[in-house]
Amino acid sequence: QVQLVDSGGGLVQAGGSLRLSCAASGRTFRNNDMGWFRQAPGKEREFVAAISPSGISTYYADSVKGRFTISRDNAKNTAYLQMNSLRPEDTAVYYCASKGMSGSYYNRILYPYWGQGPQVTVSS
Repeated sequence: QVQLVDSGGGLVQAGGSLRLSCAASGRTFRNNDMGWFRQAPGKEREFVAAISPSGISTYYADSVKGRFTISRDNAKNTAYLQMNSLRPEDTAVYYCASKGMSGSYYNRILYPYWGQGPQVTVSS
C-alpha cells in the first residue's frame, strides 16, 4: 500500500512558476515509477509527466515539454513537478500517482495509487 500526499498548488499569473510536491509513505516508493496527471473542468484526466524509479528517465506530454520538470528524491520519498512559464490552459487539478505495474507511462489505469490533487490556477 502506498499513500501519497501532494501539495504546492495555488494561484499564479501567466508566466509564473509553481512547484508541486508529492510525499509518499511505504518502502516501495523507490521501486515505482511516479507520474503527474491533471484534470481541467469538463475534461478527462491527462498525463503530464513521469519519472523512472532511479530518476534517470523522464517523460513529458508535448504540451508541457520544455516548461515542466519532474524529479524525485528517493531518500525523502518525495516526487516533484516544477512548473515554469505557466499558461492559463495549465489550470487544472494536479495529481501525483505511483505506477504499480509495467506498461505505458501515459496510461492512468496502470497507476493504482493517487494523491488528493492540489488545484493550480493560472490567471491571464
